[in-house]
Amino acid sequence: MHRNDILTLLVEVQKGALTPQQGAKRLENLPFEDLGFARVDHHRTLRQGFPEVIFGLKKKPQHVAAIVRSLLPQKTNILITRCPLNVFAAVRRIAKKAQYHKMARAATVVQDATVYGDGVIHVVCAGTSDIPVAEEAALTARVMGNEVETTFDAGVAGIHRLLSVREALARARAVIVVAGMEGALPSVVGGMVSVPVIAVPTSVGYGSSFGGLTALLAMLNSCASNVTVVNIDNGFGAGFVASLINRRQTSDIRHQT
Repeated sequence: MHRNDILTLLVEVQKGALTPQQGAKRLENLPFEDLGFARVDHHRTLRQGFPEVIFGLKKKPQHVAAIVRSLLPQKTNILITRCPLNVFAAVRRIAKKAQYHKMARAATVVQDATVYGDGVIHVVCAGTSDIPVAEEAALTARVMGNEVETTFDAGVAGIHRLLSVREALARARAVIVVAGMEGALPSVVGGMVSVPVIAVPTSVGYGSSFGGLTALLAMLNSCASNVTVVNIDNGFGAGFVASLINRRQTSDIRHQT
């Protein structure tokens, strides 16, 4: 439930359009709803500006579907990351608007088309093998109400590909850079822009990449001071943090009392 919804509810109670009992009824599932196997956090949008996100891997399809059913009345966007197809099938049966995003390995139920971001989030990845993680980051940022631009396959082995989008990178409010192998790309991008760069190491690479550990350590040791790092293959985390950076600082709430 958004802050706007809470304020609207309180105004309706104040004006007498709703009784206090009716208002309390609407709020009865805040701050969470206990489903027995999960406690769905309906209060998270009010606290953080974004609803709870569902991690779909290793969960029972019926459990994910039940969580989605609990979130639907809140009228916020629903994101299920690392969503297997059998989980999506269960979600689709109770949410006809659900969409599957194959490359991002995620599912969404879009109920709110509001743009909450102030500027553009630009997602860059080094190679085509990094695209799934980059797509997860881009999808996360879009679902959270941001304008997103993407540049794929722009690694340091052909730096002219990155330089061709230098102006677009400079316009961004935050840049997400996804790379495996030696993880050099975030440092290069960090030296080109004056905004936060969120680096995402991927598990792409040969044996000495150690499943992304080499890229992770390289990014943590970046000499570009505006680079920060999330965990290996964590496109969702990068998209979430970029959304917080890009979120409007001024309130869009308009109420008359």
